[in-house]
Amino acid sequence: MRRTIRRPTHPGNIIKEDYLLPLAITIKDMADTLGVSRKTLSKIINEKGGITPDMALRLSRAFDTTPEFWLNLQKNYDLWHAETASKEWQKVKPFP
Repeated sequence: MRRTIRRPTHPGNIIKEDYLLPLAITIKDMADTLGVSRKTLSKIINEKGGITPDMALRLSRAFDTTPEFWLNLQKNYDLWHAETASKEWQKVKPFP
């Protein structure tokens, strides 16, 4: 398994740093455009929530990206946290 040493960037940080700030878009305006509540988007941006497949589709449409881009960011973030939070998974023996 390839180990990622540094913590992957949360997709919410990408939204904030690459879209909200440079484009001077408010969370409320972006939430309205995406068709979600301000609270939902705020949770993602503040790294308290994750990207769902539905949100990935919405973001890909709004920013002309792919849903896979957003889901891969979330997957990498989640896997890194799972790998570093506990070592229990390393006790699993592979099947012969």
